[in-house]
Amino acid sequence: MEHISDRIKAMSPSATLAMSQKSNELKAQGVDVINLSVGEPDFFTPDHIKAAAKRAIDDNFSFYSPVPGYLSLRKAICEKLKRENGLDFTPEQIIVSNGAKQSLCNCILASINPGDEVIIPTPAWVSYVEMVKLAEGKCVLVPASLEQDFKITARQLAEAITPRTRMVLLCSPSNPTGSVYSREELKALADVLAAHPDIIILADEIYEHINYTGEFNSIAQFAEIRDRVAIVNGVSKAYAMTGWRIGFLAAPLWLAKACNKLQGQYTSGASSIAQKAAEEAYNGPQECVETMRVAFERRRNLIVSLLKEIPGLKVGNPEGAFYVFPEVSAYIGKSYGNHTISSSGDLALYLLDEAHVATVDGAAFCAPGYIRLSYATSDDNIREAAKRIAAALAKLQ
Repeated sequence: MEHISDRIKAMSPSATLAMSQKSNELKAQGVDVINLSVGEPDFFTPDHIKAAAKRAIDDNFSFYSPVPGYLSLRKAICEKLKRENGLDFTPEQIIVSNGAKQSLCNCILASINPGDEVIIPTPAWVSYVEMVKLAEGKCVLVPASLEQDFKITARQLAEAITPRTRMVLLCSPSNPTGSVYSREELKALADVLAAHPDIIILADEIYEHINYTGEFNSIAQFAEIRDRVAIVNGVSKAYAMTGWRIGFLAAPLWLAKACNKLQGQYTSGASSIAQKAAEEAYNGPQECVETMRVAFERRRNLIVSLLKEIPGLKVGNPEGAFYVFPEVSAYIGKSYGNHTISSSGDLALYLLDEAHVATVDGAAFCAPGYIRLSYATSDDNIREAAKRIAAALAKLQ
C-alpha cells in the first residue's frame, strides 16, 4: 500500500533538477548535450578553502556541530555583513544551515501559518512557491515583465498587500532573470513596507557577489524596516561551493530562535568540515570572488550578444547572477517534424531533442513564454549552444 501525504502530493518536483537529470541521461547514452539548465558555477572551490577543510579533518572536527553553526563561523558571517553590507548582527541572530535553500525553508516554516499570504514577485525561483505550499500559506504572485526588467514597482507591491499578508520574498540579484534592484528601487519598496509592521521581508541574497552593476544593495539597509528583514545567503555561488551545502539566515533574534528550534528537530547542525571551509571563505582572501565575477560578466556579454542575433528571441541584459531569460512566444504555435510548439515547455524539450541544449521552461518560474539559460559554463560551450539553438529555431515554421 502507498500512502503519500497531501502536502507532498501538492508539491511540484523541481523543474531545474528534472531537466538537468534528462540532460545527464542523454549524456549517458553518448549524446553531446550542452547543459544550460543548472544553476551552478563551473569553477572549482578555491584552494585555500579546500585546504581549510583538510585541516579541519586533521584537527578532528568530526563531531556533531552546534545546531545554529560553530560560533567562529557565525562571528565570521557577522563580520562579513558589517564589512560588505554595513549591517550589524550578533552571532545569536545567525543560523547556519545545509545550504541557503534550507535557510529559506526554515524561515518560511517558522513564520507562516495556514492561510497567511506571501507576496512573491515573478519570475521567481522554482522552490519559493513550493516552500510556501509546504507551510500551507497562500502565494500572491506579482508579475514583472521583460519590459520592466522583471522588477516589481512600489505600486504593484502596495496593491498586493492585504490584511493577511505576512511575508514578502525578494531575490536580488534574481534567479531566473539576473535582474538587480537598485538602491532607489529598494527604497521605494521599503517605504511601502514601512507602513505594514506585521510583514516580514525575506531577502534572498545568494547571488550578491555575481553582480555587474558595480554595487550591491540589501533591503536591510533601511532603518524603518530593518528589524523585520531576514537575509539568506551562503557560500555556494560566490565561492563555487555548491556541494558543500552551507547557507545562513541573518534575522531578528525572535525569528532566528524559531529557526534554530525547527532545525534542531529535523537536521541539527550542518557538516562540521563544510563549516570550517565556509569560515575560511569568509575570512580568507577574496580575490577569487572577483576573478569568478569577471568571468561571469564576460560570459553574460557573450551569450546576450549571440542570443540577440537570433530572430524571434526577446533578450534583456541581466545585471547579475548567471542566467538569461529570453521571451520565446514568437515560436509558440510553430512546428518541425514531430514537434509542435504549444508552450515554452515544448520549446525547451524541442531544444533538448533537436539542438541537444538543456534549458528550463519559464513556467517553472511562474513565467510561461520564457526559457532560462544558465551561462555558468565555458565560452566555447556558450558559442556552440547559441549556434545549435539558432539552427534548431530556424527549422520551426
